[in-house]
Amino acid sequence: MLVLGIETSTPQTSVAIGSEQGVVASALVSRGASYNEFLLPAIRFCLDEAGLGFRNLGGVAVSLGPGLYSGMRVGVATGKALAQSLSVPIVGMASLDLLAYEVRYSPKTICAVLDARRSEVFNAFYRSSPGGIQRMTEYRVERPEQLATTLGAWPREVLLVGAGALLYRDVFEDLGAGVEIGTMGHSFPDARALVELALPRMFREDFDSLDDLKPLYLRQSARRIQWERIRGSRSA
Repeated sequence: MLVLGIETSTPQTSVAIGSEQGVVASALVSRGASYNEFLLPAIRFCLDEAGLGFRNLGGVAVSLGPGLYSGMRVGVATGKALAQSLSVPIVGMASLDLLAYEVRYSPKTICAVLDARRSEVFNAFYRSSPGGIQRMTEYRVERPEQLATTLGAWPREVLLVGAGALLYRDVFEDLGAGVEIGTMGHSFPDARALVELALPRMFREDFDSLDDLKPLYLRQSARRIQWERIRGSRSA
């Protein structure tokens, strides 16, 4: 089965096409084109270079976030539209899960951390398990200092991965030898990991409903908060 993966929850956007034999094509961009401008041309490029057509796809996998609002909306909407038009199943995966999966062989507790802007980070804790990873906490959004407090009390050594860990390195480095910060190579979730994680769900027929599949919002958008403040001041 060939699965198309779409990851748009961060400033680094990627698409990939792969099967149980591995990834056959992928494309990535970190700046320049918008999500709308990049996605469909990148998907067509991957299909063309691999000698495939849309009808060769057996499923679609999409990253749900948490992450950037515009990216999540565009990615999920594009994935749902393709799945519906091609009559293929769709699965959604969390962006933090993808980050942690990339370092699944670490013997340490894994903490995936993404920049949430507004001086906050998205994060979740994981441990290695046979065949992959197991999430240990809820998906959270909090200030780096709050995460640092949790890390300082964590009973095991922790590997921090993701752009959020690098952005607030100065906060986490003060925690000492029990906390390791990952490299730039694991800064962002990648569509290749998305394809690999989605395939077992596809084979189990553990699909998501098109109606129920939605981005993983951990808080309101800045625009909605601003609107509610304006509306509240008017009603007052």
